[in-house]
Amino acid sequence: MEQSSRLAGTVRPGGRTARVRAAVLEATQDELVEHGFHGLTMDQVAARAGVGKTTVYRRWGSPAGLVVDLMNDLADQSVPHADTGAVEGDLLANAVSVLEALHDGRLGPTLQAMIAAATCDDQAAQGLRAFYSRRIEEWANAVDLAVKRGELPEGTDGAEVIRAISAPLYYRLVVTREPVTREDAERSVARTLAAARAGAFVSQG
Repeated sequence: MEQSSRLAGTVRPGGRTARVRAAVLEATQDELVEHGFHGLTMDQVAARAGVGKTTVYRRWGSPAGLVVDLMNDLADQSVPHADTGAVEGDLLANAVSVLEALHDGRLGPTLQAMIAAATCDDQAAQGLRAFYSRRIEEWANAVDLAVKRGELPEGTDGAEVIRAISAPLYYRLVVTREPVTREDAERSVARTLAAARAGAFVSQG
């Protein structure tokens, strides 16, 4: 979720296979932003990418296959967790990165389309889980560092802390369709941090 949105026209290094994949994923994201998951078609992606339809169907199989590969690609591009030296700074950096992703004119609609895809397609749902699992695992390392510094109790589950920060922001975005603000992000961090310091996220097993 904390990656910069892909820029149109970006050419990635690699051979022909890598260039085809980059063009197709670029086109997939363009189509998601403009038409959403339910408007995503293999033919349109192929035409937009300048790639043969046969190639797209053979390699990705379905719109859900395109979305899953795009999610993998975005996860690969994601930035590492913050390391400010203090748990407050690290958790705020996480919340702000989520906020920026949701507000990004390209990445925000992409994430919303991915979530929509996951509600109606099992393959997309698995891809979405894998995407967020990678991001949560990465940012959980910041919580582990806080535990080592003595800022949080031993046994604190870093993944659960990160989920607790993001959950209110995504709830506003997806469920209630409310604006998501910097104040919301800061409030989520403050509440989660208070709970973490009180031992609410200490693993029991």
